[in-house]
Formats: sequence, C-alpha cells, structure tokens
Amino acid sequence: MSAVDSAAAPARRTIALVGLMGVGKSTVGRRLAQRLTMPFVDADHEIEEAAGMTVADIFSSLGEAEFRAGEARVMRRLLEGPPIVLATGGGAMLNPDTRALMKQAATSVWMRADLAVVAERVQRRDTRPLLRGRDPLQTLTTLAEARYPLYAEADLTVDVGAGAHAQAVEAILRQLRRHWRQTERQAAS
Repeated sequence: MSAVDSAAAPARRTIALVGLMGVGKSTVGRRLAQRLTMPFVDADHEIEEAAGMTVADIFSSLGEAEFRAGEARVMRRLLEGPPIVLATGGGAMLNPDTRALMKQAATSVWMRADLAVVAERVQRRDTRPLLRGRDPLQTLTTLAEARYPLYAEADLTVDVGAGAHAQAVEAILRQLRRHWRQTERQAAS
C-alpha cells in the first residue's frame, strides 16, 4: 500500500459518488475502491439485479416512478450495509430519504464536470433512458438545473473535468484525506 493509500485508510464508512450520468462514477468508483481496498458497488447494477431487467427496460415497462421507488429501496440496503465505494445513479439524490441516509451513513462526493464533456461521453452509448431521442447537452443542462442544488449537499465536491480517470481518483483521494483529517481534528477537540 502506498503512502497515498495508507493515508486514505480511515475510510471505514461508505463513500458515495454522486453526480450526473456520464461523469464517470462507475469507472472512477472501481479504481477508487481498489486504491482504498474497499468493495465497489454500482447502484444501477444492483437495481437491475433486484428487478431482473435493465434500467432501460424498467423505465420503458414500469415507468420512472417505479424505477425511483426501486432505486430508493436498493440505496437503503446499500447504505445500511458494510462500507463500500458506491456509484449512485444520477437521480438517487432526488429522494429526500436517500439523501438523509447518505448524510448519516456515508461520505458523499459530488463528481462535477463540464456539461459539454459529459454530453460527449453519454452520446457514445444509447443505454440512458432519460436521453433517448433527446439532445444530450440540452437534457443534461435541464437535469443539472434541477439536481445541482441536491448534489451540492454532498460532503465534498470534486471537479473531475475531461482528464483521465486516474486524475479523478487522485483528486477524490486528496479531498477525502483533507476531509478525514478535519473530521479527526473535530473528534479530538
């Protein structure tokens, strides 16, 4: 374990990555979990496992409201479980109970990126129900207007930009280490 990783070792509570679709929560989350020697869980994958269908299929056959209800149940289970690095779905923070539980049980990290960069990323695959048949940048702008105030409730905000995923991991680790040192100082006083 490198000095960077051992300095990050106090992370014995869930680290929840929040932000818009396409910012890299899953990819960065996997790498962050490796660095912290913690399990990684992708909430959307867990929702698909629980429902026995893809997120896109849930949206098309059951609707967004049913997807959000299932998402809230899965988020509760994950947040009440053992510490993990958790890539949340872009809309998970819409649920006030999920936000409250995240505040209580996790250190949340808002992964923020320029919307043009995110729009370019999400155009590569047609797997996102909220983008089907829509202009990605316009849709992301609308989502950002509604969700950024909720994402801003996260414990930490990390600008991840258009750089490599390794850079995002390093930026998150720096912020986490600062946060943990501050938390330790507050607990000691």
